[in-house]
Amino acid sequence: MMSYVFDAPKQASLAVQGTDDRFPIRRIFCVGRNYEAHAREMGKDPTREAPFFFTKPADAAVDTPCTIPYPKLTENLHHEIELVIAIGKGGSDIAEDDVMDHVWGAAVGLDMTRRDLQGEAKEMGRPWDWGKAFDQSAPIGPIKPIAEVPSVEKGRIWLAVNGEVRQDADIADLIWSVREHVAILSRSMALAPGDLVMTGTPAGVGAVVTGDVITGGVEGVGELEVRIGGRA
Repeated sequence: MMSYVFDAPKQASLAVQGTDDRFPIRRIFCVGRNYEAHAREMGKDPTREAPFFFTKPADAAVDTPCTIPYPKLTENLHHEIELVIAIGKGGSDIAEDDVMDHVWGAAVGLDMTRRDLQGEAKEMGRPWDWGKAFDQSAPIGPIKPIAEVPSVEKGRIWLAVNGEVRQDADIADLIWSVREHVAILSRSMALAPGDLVMTGTPAGVGAVVTGDVITGGVEGVGELEVRIGGRA
């Protein structure tokens, strides 16, 4: 009989709004520079760029409200508020018109970023993992079943630090819509139940420090609250 050489890791999961159920996480995909104003604030021209993706480990996701430690190896931790899409039906080469048939729900999340490490990686032509894929780098609110979500095509997306609004846009401003970028992602690899897609952040990203309280939300989807604790 087969046995593991040590206890298997606990299944990463997120809360589901209004129930005691949990949504099991398989993978986390993130869309880079998917709001024009944010792409420009990062020094890029979004009109010339096809969507691209990077990943975070499943266990980077944590329920909110929460306190996360200020991570190691950085002096420039940034917030990025995002609409998160939860996949409930697998598939590859999904047509845009069929994407929503594969979506189980939506949530609001943070793509926390060690911006100095990401910047170094960019300059050296290296992957972004050290800047993006660290422990507890994806605080995400409870997932709302898609039947209860008014729209993933429009609605206010916002973030405040200590009550001061820093990011304020509309998901209608996405360069590549949910239908488009999920379909494009599915051409590269087969999506599966439990996959999450973080859809990009609007302009206004900035640094946070120990003691800061981040609040944010997506209209019709949900809100979150994350406190930045002491150094890990």
